[in-house]
Amino acid sequence: MEDHIKTHSWPLQRIKGRTRHLLYKLFSVHLLLSLTIATTTLEARQEAVDHSIQAPPSLKQAVTGLQENPRPEEAPMPKGDTATNPPLQLLEKSIDPGMKKRIFWSLGYTFEGVPISAPVLVINGDYAGPTLCLTAAIHGDEINGIAMVHRAIADIKPDQLNGAVIGVPIVNLYGYRRSSRYLPDRRDLNRYFPGSPNGSSAARIAHSFFHQIITHCDALVDLHTGSFHRTNLPQVRADLSHPKVLELAYGFGGVAVVHSEGISGTLRRAATEVGIPSITLEAGEPKRLQLREVNQGLKGIKSLMKKLGMLKGAKTESVPEAVFHQTKWIRTHRAGILLSKVQLGEPIKAGQQLGIITDPITNQETAIVSPYDGRVLGMALNQVTIPGYAAYHIGIKADKPGPTEESSEHVAAKTKASDYSDGEE
Repeated sequence: MEDHIKTHSWPLQRIKGRTRHLLYKLFSVHLLLSLTIATTTLEARQEAVDHSIQAPPSLKQAVTGLQENPRPEEAPMPKGDTATNPPLQLLEKSIDPGMKKRIFWSLGYTFEGVPISAPVLVINGDYAGPTLCLTAAIHGDEINGIAMVHRAIADIKPDQLNGAVIGVPIVNLYGYRRSSRYLPDRRDLNRYFPGSPNGSSAARIAHSFFHQIITHCDALVDLHTGSFHRTNLPQVRADLSHPKVLELAYGFGGVAVVHSEGISGTLRRAATEVGIPSITLEAGEPKRLQLREVNQGLKGIKSLMKKLGMLKGAKTESVPEAVFHQTKWIRTHRAGILLSKVQLGEPIKAGQQLGIITDPITNQETAIVSPYDGRVLGMALNQVTIPGYAAYHIGIKADKPGPTEESSEHVAAKTKASDYSDGEE
């Protein structure tokens, strides 16, 4: 009997299950139609409201005023003569507008005959504008500039850029691999620009870099640090006799500016001489990554780009921290251990003690006294020294370049040669 009931109840259960499934389907379709009708009705009502209610002109202007009548400090960047930027041709590559691309510059060969190529980071903005070049590590042991180039390229978006940025984080890849300022032949690359195609190894590298990359720049910022266990206060070095160079130097903002034509053979001077406005940023010491100096350099680069109309955003007032038309190196007179009594960036007076040199054998101390009023722009780290070592770089304020009066009592050794080469670029 139980088997008979089970046999006859199974078809009834199937019919009930199908009926429930059909009812669920009908309910879902009905709900969907109801929601569609309700949405259409609400949209029609909202459209009627939008047409019947208009905001007063004064209120509309207040809400959209930044777009229709931008304030001077937030005015949109100039877009150049054309709405879009043309493709940038560099190192036999084409970089389209709105693109970031890494390409490579061939600077030579290893002793085994293996080609060496340095990365070149390029951003071509959506809109027309100048081409700014950022170069670092022309001296292979100066790494603060490497971080500045990488971070600047990473932060810039092509759709917010007018023009192009060419960044070369490591120019002297030979020296960088050995943590050395120099090339393998002990030459300083930054004394051979614009170079020669048939000269020394340094001259050939300089010629290749200058003609393949630098000639594509409309402006140049060359990034450096101090040299040989010296450190530099963040400062822009520039030939202020050139109006366009002066504009770049003041556009960097927030750091000291030092007037200098630059040593013959430096990239900055060679570029300026062919009509490319160029400045050098000196910041920090070699063989160290100093984030404070990196951040200050990055801030200055962005300030300069806004000044040139390359970046969107409010233009800040670019004012140098101080301007120095003259600088002097104070050198040691005795050998021994140098211990400084002043800090980098500190204002000083003529006759002020800057440091002490202690004879390691006799323990006799000799004071180093400043012959100038000024400010410490660069200085040697505490270390062992020999006579003639450049210990303190003093910035001297003046209206224009000219002779500087010295106090009669100081330990600095006098020389007819230019002192500015120590720690220079």
